[in-house]
Parts: sequence; structure tokens; C-alpha cells
Amino acid sequence: MSGMEYFFKIAISALVIAGVAEIGKRFTVFAAIVASLPLTSILAMCWLYRDTKDAAKIIDLSYGIFWAVLPSLIFFLALPFFVKMGLKFPLALLLASLVMVVSYSGYLFLMKMFGVKI
Repeated sequence: MSGMEYFFKIAISALVIAGVAEIGKRFTVFAAIVASLPLTSILAMCWLYRDTKDAAKIIDLSYGIFWAVLPSLIFFLALPFFVKMGLKFPLALLLASLVMVVSYSGYLFLMKMFGVKI
């Protein structure tokens, strides 16, 4: 991959993130809908397929994302909980991230117990 291709990937990905943040300043609900779309996943699949042309890798990534989304949802419950408790945003963000990491750890353990490979 050339430096220009890599820069293009970064630019497109950054524009998506910045766009959601800007939309969120004016239209919170619309920004939430856009942010909830699997834009990162879609971009990652596009970049992966463009680089490898390997459909099996896309299938594996798609299944992996499906199973990994569930514990990440805990973050979106924990963050507003901590902010409503009166914690400052950076601390609430850190704690919500830690809760998510713990959730992922427990989730991966359970998935392994049930034979689900992520």
C-alpha cells in the first residue's frame, strides 16, 4: 500500500468521525443514528477487501464484529450513568471504558465456554 492510499484511508475515516461530532453539535438524535451505523466496520471491510480481495477475511471480520458488538453496548449505558452521577466527563469516559473492558473479558470467557470462536 502506498503512502497516498494510507493517507486516503485515514482522511476518509477521520472525516466520518469529525462529521458525526459536528452533526452532534446541532442534531443530537441524527448524530446518534449516524454514529450507530456500522460505518467503522464498513470502512474496515472496504479497506480490507481492497487490500486483500479475500472474501473469507471479510466473512471472518463480519462474524467477529457481530459477536464483539454485544459487550461494547455496555459502554453506552455506563457512560451516561457515570456522568449523571456527577463525575466529570474524562473520568466518566475512563470508567465506562474500564467497565467495557471488564465486560469484554467476561464475554470472551463465556463465549469460549460455549464454543463460540470470535
